[in-house]
Amino acid sequence: MSEAVEITHSEHENGGEYRATVSDSEHFGRMTWVKAGQDVRLVDHTIVPPAIGGRGIAARLVDAIVADAREQGFRIIPQCSYVAAQFRRHPEWADLLAN
Repeated sequence: MSEAVEITHSEHENGGEYRATVSDSEHFGRMTWVKAGQDVRLVDHTIVPPAIGGRGIAARLVDAIVADAREQGFRIIPQCSYVAAQFRRHPEWADLLAN
């Protein structure tokens, strides 16, 4: 059984948030970022409540920012430990890392 997950993104002057909503729950996951220079986003938090944990929600949030980085041309600083671990698991994303 596979529930539908929708990823949305909102942005404000200094940062933004990716949000994952799940069709069978009122809970949502989120990943936040702040601007860290020209075309650089520092991802500082990824939060998925236990009620919707274990479904790959956090990974889908990271996949969304990686896809946006490729499309929009920004780089990422993975300050969040989960995002940093995902970057270690995906060496093909190395070109998106900001130094």
